[in-house]
Amino acid sequence: MAISRKIEGFISQSSWIRKMFEDGLRLKQEFGENKVFDFSLGNPNIEPPQQFKELLLEVANDKTRGVHGYMPNAGYADTRSAVAGYLRGIHKKEIKPDHVIMTCGAGGALNVVLKTLLDPGEEVIVPTPFFVEYRFYIDNHGGVIKLVESRDDFSLNIEAIGNAVTEKTKIVLINSPNNPTGKVYDQKSINALGELLTQKSAELNREIYLISDEPYRDIVYDAVEVPSIMQSYHNSIIATSYSKSISLPGERIGYLAVSPAAVDLVSLLGGLILCNRIIGFVNAPAIMQRIVAKMQGITVDVEAYKRKRDLLCNGLASAGYRFEKPEGAFYLFPRSPIEDDVEFVKALQKKNILTVPGSGFGKAGYFRIAYCVDDAVIINSIKGFADVMREYI
Repeated sequence: MAISRKIEGFISQSSWIRKMFEDGLRLKQEFGENKVFDFSLGNPNIEPPQQFKELLLEVANDKTRGVHGYMPNAGYADTRSAVAGYLRGIHKKEIKPDHVIMTCGAGGALNVVLKTLLDPGEEVIVPTPFFVEYRFYIDNHGGVIKLVESRDDFSLNIEAIGNAVTEKTKIVLINSPNNPTGKVYDQKSINALGELLTQKSAELNREIYLISDEPYRDIVYDAVEVPSIMQSYHNSIIATSYSKSISLPGERIGYLAVSPAAVDLVSLLGGLILCNRIIGFVNAPAIMQRIVAKMQGITVDVEAYKRKRDLLCNGLASAGYRFEKPEGAFYLFPRSPIEDDVEFVKALQKKNILTVPGSGFGKAGYFRIAYCVDDAVIINSIKGFADVMREYI
């Protein structure tokens, strides 16, 4: 066998999103682009803000000598300073440039943090449903994922998280707004989680870290606010990217930010910077760093995503689907009308509707719809969704 047994097993676990995406490409070739309704991949369909395009041209035309050379592994000083200034306004903490490390997207940030913190066999608690790549990121660095069920409305089950903590717990990893549910964990929940981790760290006489994966922080609706974990817990680290907020997933630019109150802060930051290099990222893309330094607080048109959410929710509600209305991100996670979510997703596929089974996110009996698509895709898919639902009710 050419590949390792582990990777062979991982391929079977990670195939759903990409499989549905690839099926969509095949169906589009067979039936035509406008006859296939592809909700499989969270690939933003809203173009980056005009300011990004203007800055891209400006940076590309920079003739300064050495402009494409190496920089410090943590990133350009002026970029980190701009990000830190923006974060101080959000988190109301004295975040300095040294507390920010520019990374190759949020995925890069998470891998850097996990590499820095985990010893082999240490546990990472992850509430379900969860972003499928977490399992592999944690394994990359010798960790053990420990899944904990969320409540029926997808809010954090603080008691269950507490019961899952052991002497091997090193990290609690949350994702808010959440992929695949669109849930935003509220201030009360984040405060309770911070209190729990403070208590458990003292009881176990070891540091437990709270990591928040926040690439959708700026995509929220109906005046919902994303609480700051730094306000609620000292050993907190944020991993994020510009992939969704300004529609740059292919450019792989993001950052991690460490709470200034974290224990052994200097050592922690040194480890993170080292791991940014030794994992192989070396540094975040130079051109993108120069651009995002000048785009703090700028986002795509979030109202456009809200319109898409409402189109989809209204249409599916009228067809009899049950779901929690997303508070953020651009995913809907309805209940399947049958226990076998894979079978139901296959039934939708017969109507050229591509979605992803919830079992791929650790929550069987549901399915994910990524509504970051043209409005016409949503509008024209509703009849197919309704037809399939009628087959099961």
